[in-house]
Amino acid sequence: HLLLFLLFVGPFNCFASYSRATELFYSLNEGLPAGVLIGSLARDLRLPTAGGQHLASLQPPLSFTLASHGLGGQYVQLDNRSGELHTSAVEIDREALCVESSGATIFGGSAAVSSSSPSPESCLLLLDVLVLPQEYFRLVKVKIAIRDVNDNAPRFPVPHIHLSVPENAPVNTRLAIEHPALDPDTGTNGVQTYRLRDNYGVFTLDVEENESGERTPYLIVMGALDRETQDEYVTVIVAEDGGTPPLVGSATLTIGISDINDNCPQFNDSQLNVTLYGNSSLGTHVATVHAVDMDLGSNAQITYLYSQKVSQPSRDLFHLNESTGAITLSTKVDGDTPKLHRLIILGNGPGCIPAVITVLVTIIKVMMRPPEVVPRFIANEVEGVVYLKELEPINTPIAFFTIKDPDEKYKVSCYLDGDGPFRLSPYKPYNNEYLLETTKPLDFETQQLYEISVVAWNSEGFHVKKVIKVQVLDDNDNSPVFSEQLIELSIEENNVPNAFLTKLHATDADSGERGQVSYFLGPDAPSYFALDKTTGVLTVSTQLDREEKEKYRYTVKAVDSGFPPRESIATVTITVLDKNDNSPRFINKDFSFFVPENFPGFGEIGVISVTDADAGQNGWVALSVLNGSDIFVIDTGKGVLRAKVSLDREQQSSYVLWIEAVDGGDPALSSTAKITILLLDINDNPPLVLFPQSNMSYLLVLPSTLPGSPITEVYAVDKDTGMNAVIAYSIIGRRGPRPESFRIDPKTGNITLEESLMQNDYGLYRLLVKVSDHGYPEPLHSTVMVNLFVNDTVSNESYIESLLRKEPDISVEEKQPQISIEPTHKKMESASCMPTLVALSIISLGSIALVTGMGIYICLRKGKKHHRAEENLEVQIPLNGKINLHMLEKKPMEISNI
Repeated sequence: HLLLFLLFVGPFNCFASYSRATELFYSLNEGLPAGVLIGSLARDLRLPTAGGQHLASLQPPLSFTLASHGLGGQYVQLDNRSGELHTSAVEIDREALCVESSGATIFGGSAAVSSSSPSPESCLLLLDVLVLPQEYFRLVKVKIAIRDVNDNAPRFPVPHIHLSVPENAPVNTRLAIEHPALDPDTGTNGVQTYRLRDNYGVFTLDVEENESGERTPYLIVMGALDRETQDEYVTVIVAEDGGTPPLVGSATLTIGISDINDNCPQFNDSQLNVTLYGNSSLGTHVATVHAVDMDLGSNAQITYLYSQKVSQPSRDLFHLNESTGAITLSTKVDGDTPKLHRLIILGNGPGCIPAVITVLVTIIKVMMRPPEVVPRFIANEVEGVVYLKELEPINTPIAFFTIKDPDEKYKVSCYLDGDGPFRLSPYKPYNNEYLLETTKPLDFETQQLYEISVVAWNSEGFHVKKVIKVQVLDDNDNSPVFSEQLIELSIEENNVPNAFLTKLHATDADSGERGQVSYFLGPDAPSYFALDKTTGVLTVSTQLDREEKEKYRYTVKAVDSGFPPRESIATVTITVLDKNDNSPRFINKDFSFFVPENFPGFGEIGVISVTDADAGQNGWVALSVLNGSDIFVIDTGKGVLRAKVSLDREQQSSYVLWIEAVDGGDPALSSTAKITILLLDINDNPPLVLFPQSNMSYLLVLPSTLPGSPITEVYAVDKDTGMNAVIAYSIIGRRGPRPESFRIDPKTGNITLEESLMQNDYGLYRLLVKVSDHGYPEPLHSTVMVNLFVNDTVSNESYIESLLRKEPDISVEEKQPQISIEPTHKKMESASCMPTLVALSIISLGSIALVTGMGIYICLRKGKKHHRAEENLEVQIPLNGKINLHMLEKKPMEISNI
């Protein structure tokens, strides 16, 4: 309010141009995502842009603000600078905002949602926007019409609709269907049509629209109805809206046909002939008439009456039951009773013409009375029906029968008529007494009801029959029987929990509760199997793993509800089928193999062991080399790793390979393992003499040199490792005035002066030095000539060089150098190579540090020798008894790069 007040106290001429209220109208669909442009207030208000100048360049810049962030403001986002209006993250639901039936307007400050627009289908979102600064101030009324989208399907308020139609409804009868479908959408997106999925050829639907636009479906009868033919029609009513595409909803429509009294009683026969003996007792059943009315309830009630044409004596003699139509003898027949009676009986129904049937009763005069059969039941008997349990033993008594002649004039006999395990025999010592009993056990499952007759006749041929029904009562004498005694099942591993396995089925021949079967798991069944006791559905509650257990075998029981209960047992076997759920597995993550260098091509380096827990093709594993396949190859079946070529440790001392194992499943699974191949050194390189560099070089030794002083050194290296690279130095040949004056250190190669030099010791000394390794099986060596010139000066170099060119006469001394690291090479048997190789591998690993130290030492020594004047090339002197120096040539020699 304070802001509005300050704005109104500004210059009046500004308000004259810009303070008018403005109304903008936009429309958009409901349900749009965030960020959809609704409109640009700056553009639509045609605010000054300084000839195309951007709004932000105006000073002060324009700003747009919602007057209040009420309920309506949550659905939009207003850019304060550009004036662009976008949808917010809160989705607009037209049906939730605008309830047309209530006409409600939801206010939120100066922003509101309203449905009270001129059009009944409109839904407006009202916003108040303030445009600042004061020079351009105005209050903008923004109306956003929310357009309906067909996002709701018609829905019936109840899933089942019942409608009653009288069977005499004429064609074109219209019946309104209560509970029409509802659709929150409006206009054409609302419910437009109804239809029946099955009209049975006698129904159709019509739709009526009232003033408020509500559409009500009406059921129209298109054909004749007859309840007695079909009393109910069940179909589906479908409501469809007018959207694109249209949406539908449905409900079950039950059309009941109500009864009317359109049927009258009818007898199946028009006349019934009956014969009655004159000596029949009172209450004797004569006949029963029965009429049928197809209607229901009170419309089908029938009463039976004599016609007025029936004489009074006949009415008195025969009683007619009005409800059942039964005719019985009500008075005793005597000599004056007519022999023929015509009984006309009417079947009356409500509102109907009576149906008529005639019963002709002929009375036969009897001169004597028939025999009498008097039963006395031992077994349980109700209304002429005897009840026996099926487990009753043989000869179970049923009843006594007394057979007699009322006139006591004639002999009476009797017999049993009918099939069944029964016997009627005289019961001695009494006359005319007979016992009815069983002859074998009864079986309810074979036959439940027997009908037998005890027939008595006299000598005059008169017969009397007494009918007896024997009902066999069931007993729990049958155990349930499985359809299969061995139930073999299979299921894939990794099944879903509570997976269905099978439905067990067992039958029990007993009846009632005694035949009701319940199912139970045996005590040997794992706990994660479940069996529904009522349905017999067998399930497994957890995932099965074939690699953990492939087969299950346990028992199941079927138990009836008798007392005591009986049961039977079946065996269930379940085979868990394999799925490719296990990757190949190497026995080690890393494999290391030690191989002697110069190993022959395609020789067996080692075996890569890999397993796959799956079965069949899923467990078949193929091996391949991922890197280094140009050098190494692997046998995919046996896992044997081989090298295609011979390997040289001096070129490469180790190899790292990656082996991939792929199984045969679909899709295939794989795993990798790291293979490290370490080459064991073999003594295949002789020591390489680096200094002196030539057999023709020499060194001046002053006579004043003190004993023990170092003179020079012989330095050599060996490309091998371990003991194969341990070098020993020795002087194997000497020439000079006093050649024993010099000695060489077998470890370091340092040459020192042993004794003081005298005048007679001047001259050229030539020392043949043997440089030997400690390799196995045969040490290798090189030789070099060390030339020492003992003199005060070198006055004539050409003379010394001429002496060097002469072949020295040197005797070779074959003796082993004395060194602390004693080689232990011995000739071994041909069959003991493997232990030696293992020992060499251990020694070679231990010598790595030694080789590293030697390399550093060599680098330091090479730096000190650059001052040497003579750069002659090194030559190798073969070890012979006599050395021909003239045969030596200067040859370039490869220097190891330590």
